[in-house]
Amino acid sequence: MSNIRFAIIGFGNIGTRHAGHIMHNPQTELVAVCDNNEAVQNKVPAGVRFYTSPDDMFQNEQIDVLCVCTPNYLHEPHTVAGLNAGMHVVVEKPMALSVAECDNMIAAAEHAGKTIFAVKQNRYNPPVREVKKLVEDGRLGNIYMVQVNCFWNRGDAYYSEGNWRGKKEKDGGCLFTQFSHFVDIMYYLNGSVTQATGIIHNYAHQHNTELEDTGSFVMKAGNGAIINFNFTTCSYQKNMEGSITIFGEKGTVKIGGQYLNTIEYQNLQGEALPEINISAKSNDYGLYQGSMSNHDKLIQNVVDVLLNAYPIMTTAEEGREVVRIIEKMYAGAQ
Repeated sequence: MSNIRFAIIGFGNIGTRHAGHIMHNPQTELVAVCDNNEAVQNKVPAGVRFYTSPDDMFQNEQIDVLCVCTPNYLHEPHTVAGLNAGMHVVVEKPMALSVAECDNMIAAAEHAGKTIFAVKQNRYNPPVREVKKLVEDGRLGNIYMVQVNCFWNRGDAYYSEGNWRGKKEKDGGCLFTQFSHFVDIMYYLNGSVTQATGIIHNYAHQHNTELEDTGSFVMKAGNGAIINFNFTTCSYQKNMEGSITIFGEKGTVKIGGQYLNTIEYQNLQGEALPEINISAKSNDYGLYQGSMSNHDKLIQNVVDVLLNAYPIMTTAEEGREVVRIIEKMYAGAQ
């Protein structure tokens, strides 16, 4: 089969990152980019056609996969439009801003006979993969408690970059925009959440956001474990920590670093995990850092699924479940 033809809608920071990995993969090619801001056209790689209208791009190009890299509130309409036009869709996090939107997307995919790939690139982090195997093999026994800490910095420059950022209807909140990856890894490693209660507050961003910038939750998982989930975008000047610690019957393990890129400590019955302390390459946006950069593995997973019938790393149903957990957290917040 010839190369898989990709197009990107939304050519900001994350769209350009998708483009780089599509261009570098020998089995994929980038045929077109769409953005309503004509000024980004000068960043589009040579030989890639540029559009300001999604409909024009869909009508004029042969596209196998659409990468939706637009602001959060546009994920659902752009995904559905791509599916209806006959494309598989890679949708950036969060999958959407409500379970209802996710259900619309899943229904459209089923109707079109196409696949949605939800972007959750932290699942590829080596420490996460090692701990996932540990949990799947039952080596931790019963899980008693999970502690999640996300201590990042988001300053004024970040919010001034896009008029959707910090807006309740378009952004959704920190759990959707900054920390959906941590909700996902919590879910990926320990299963779903049945109860959530917490407190959220906006301390340092009242002048430019409609959302919380700090929160703390106590939750109950389906397996009975207690989860403590703390987050802030008020960390002074820079990101400090992203960590998940699991306390089990047969061991304790902490994934840490700024981007879930190290195993900080472990005490396990039986064999220890490999020492992992990788120098993480984060998604670097100049003024701020995002999650660990694994989008090359994401693009390769799309190739492997479509050409070799590999399993999807993150299905649409899993993307939906992360949104459901976030909705539950906000519903339980004071």
